[in-house]
Amino acid sequence: MDILWSLLALTVSSHNPESAPAEPINANPITVAVESAWNLSTLTAQKDSVVIDADNPPIKIDPQPDAPKVKGIYATAYSAGGARMTELLDLLDNTGLNSMVIDIKDDLGYITYKTENQELLKMGTAQKFIPDIDALMTKLKDHNVYPIARIVVFKDTVLAENHPELSFTDSSGKVWKNGGGDAFVNPYSKEVWDYNVAIAKEAAALGFKEIQFDYVRFAEGFEKRADTLKYEKDGDKSRTEAVSEFVQYARKELAPLGVRVSVDIFGYAASVPAADGIGQDFTKISENVDVIAPMVYPSHYSTGWFGAKDPDKEPYVTIKGSMVDTFKKLDEIEDESQRPIVRPWIQDFTASWLGSGHYTKYGKAEVDAQIKAMADMGVDEYLLWNASNRYTKDANYGPKD
Repeated sequence: MDILWSLLALTVSSHNPESAPAEPINANPITVAVESAWNLSTLTAQKDSVVIDADNPPIKIDPQPDAPKVKGIYATAYSAGGARMTELLDLLDNTGLNSMVIDIKDDLGYITYKTENQELLKMGTAQKFIPDIDALMTKLKDHNVYPIARIVVFKDTVLAENHPELSFTDSSGKVWKNGGGDAFVNPYSKEVWDYNVAIAKEAAALGFKEIQFDYVRFAEGFEKRADTLKYEKDGDKSRTEAVSEFVQYARKELAPLGVRVSVDIFGYAASVPAADGIGQDFTKISENVDVIAPMVYPSHYSTGWFGAKDPDKEPYVTIKGSMVDTFKKLDEIEDESQRPIVRPWIQDFTASWLGSGHYTKYGKAEVDAQIKAMADMGVDEYLLWNASNRYTKDANYGPKD
């Protein structure tokens, strides 16, 4: 880090994790309010000084020191805007779960609620999957739910088809799509950066406390086509630099608004060197976010990982092994204050596609095993994933705060 960040570190030395209260949410409300105001003031001053550089992350200051220990679930926009929301809120009301990650820009690229923001509508397409976003935010507040906005960034078929120049095209000018029929937009593009950050800023204005960016990467297998596809590139910057600098830029813009920034990342990214093909460097991304959310679903590891013949059938072993690797990777960040909160995505679904003998039906025992593995590694925040939003009701989520 350069001298500027060192000087800033001195001005905010009271934010040293060693001197911070272990449970900010239970601290004196006046103390927390003063700390929050000081942090936001410092972040606002810092914003204009930040030079986007993947190798030089700015001093990390928490924009939300009063945030709870997050234990949450994922909700599609359909669930958030439909009848299933009642069931999901009931789950959070009656368990130790306290947070919900909601699609605000989904896997196809649709903005999931009606927006009047013309700048967003110039680039993207809004749908009313969530019929009344303000009513939803009020409902979440009434139920004391910590709201997190999920924004799918570079996997964006809608934007790619509307603006092929922001995507990757073949020799005929056609937008390239992966085997699943999904198009990606260009992580080198500042226009793409600004569009996604603008959506995040609107989410913050709506009342979301955290922005969670997903698909912060190039398409899998992109490196095999990088030399044949047409797209704009930023000088000689690598793919990992492009992705890491987007994250750095997003946090620079969003932290002064009082929202945390988190990023979903492949779980195995902590177990291997930087994934240059897709542009994900676990360490560089971690240095520039408040929260890192590795997707460590046991079903996504193949035979032999962490010594497990069938990782899906050994959730405790798999999750604990993934956390060991995660903390080894984070040890590469010498300045402990730059390390993010670790909040893994864990599995609450049955991976029957693995085939007979290679999977197990997931329920209370399997969810509890994952939670215990994290607890044994000192990890007390997590998110549950189930694409259909059906979650285990009697798992050991702990007491209600």
